[in-house]
Formats: sequence, C-alpha cells, structure tokens
Amino acid sequence: MLTKRIIPCLDIQNGRTVKGTNFLNLRDAGDPVELGARYALEGADELVFLDITATNEKRKTLSELARRIAHHINIPFTVGGGISSIQDVQVLLENGADKISINTAAFKNPSLIAGLAREFGSQCIVLGIDAKKAANGKYYVYLNGGRMATETICLDWAKKGVDLGAGEILLTSMDQDGTKKGFALELTSMLAQGLPVPVIASGGGGTREHFAEVFQEGFADAALAASIFHFREIPIPDLKQFLKGLGIGIRI
Repeated sequence: MLTKRIIPCLDIQNGRTVKGTNFLNLRDAGDPVELGARYALEGADELVFLDITATNEKRKTLSELARRIAHHINIPFTVGGGISSIQDVQVLLENGADKISINTAAFKNPSLIAGLAREFGSQCIVLGIDAKKAANGKYYVYLNGGRMATETICLDWAKKGVDLGAGEILLTSMDQDGTKKGFALELTSMLAQGLPVPVIASGGGGTREHFAEVFQEGFADAALAASIFHFREIPIPDLKQFLKGLGIGIRI
C-alpha cells in the first residue's frame, strides 16, 4: 500500500509566506525557508512553495528561493508560480527543486505540459488546478489565482493534462480554501478515481478528521494545507499519529 502524504503549502508574496481565505485577505505567516525547515523536522513528507507575486524578475526570484530551500531542507519540494517555459523549469531544477507546478500557463498553452514532460519527465510535472462548483453542480476550472472563470469542466481538463504528460494533480477547491471546514470530498474523489496519477487535495483542511476523510472518502494520495500548520493549530506529528491509529498508511 502506498503511504499517504502530508504536504504543507507555503504561498509566497514578496519573499514572505502569506495565507488568505477563498484566495483573498492575505496575512503574513513568516519566512518560507524557516517554516519549510520546521516542517521537514516535524515529519512533513513534501513541501509546496507557490510564489503568488507578479514580478518581471520572477525567474530570478524563484531560483534564489529554490536554492535557499535546497540548502536548508532535506525532503522533496515543489515550486510554482509564473512558470511558463522550459527555461523556467531548467533553472528551478538546477537550483534544487524536485518538482514544478504549472497552472494558468499550462491551461492557456497545453503543449507546455507535453514539452516539459518530454524534457524533464512526467514525475516532476505537477498540474495545478483551481476549481469551483457552479449552480449546475459541476466543477469548473479557474485561472489567474482564481480570478478568471472558464467554461472547462475540472475533470475534463485534468484528464487532458495527464494525457499530455502531467505526473500529478494539485487540486485546490476554491470553495473550501482557507475555510477549515473540510476538503472537497466529492471533487477530490472524482479526480482521484478518474485519473491514473496521484491527486493532492488542497483547500479546507481544519481538523485531523478532515485529513482522514480526504484519504478514506476522497481517495486522495496526498493532502495539502497551510494555515493550520503555519499557526501551529495541528502539529504534523500529532496528525500523523492520529491517521496511523485509523489504519491509514502514513510515514512516521
């Protein structure tokens, strides 16, 4: 049985970790490298760093961040934010990133996924998808940090992304993001059972029980959260012991 993964996510703006609710109302949560090092010591399985700052020096900023992370952290980490070319990815991997996450750029230019997969291998290409439930009960893809709606069904885009070479899906429920009311189980299950690659569930984790639910009912391969870890609401060792006690495969 493959073990489930616990992944702290660090959203970065101007070099600092920030956290909001439903993609809005950001507040400072600390230095990303210091937080990442703490999580590695506490037993996190992986880390995700997403730079949400719009800047012309994106590649330089992200590569410097990746290098700092690699020097302080001994677990795999993914970097995302503003990545739109093979050159962007080359620089990040050379500076220590294990995987990269692409979202809006991949949707606007799907051939980017295929190109990156050919160049670097599917195992390091994570397709980020931000999704929201509509009045008709269907889940649609949103772009640009959740600011732009599309008419594309979430599962359809995920399937296309995997066909093009994405090796993993980072699925964020915009409805649940930052609410701490639980992960989007219906949406997560739909993708986890409909795709041949791992699905990371993101958005809504607020209690230890929520993580158990997303593994047992949502069939997620990994669960990602931010503020509950940043502000020490749920210590990672406690969470893992709880999940292990329920018979969920987890690395202690």
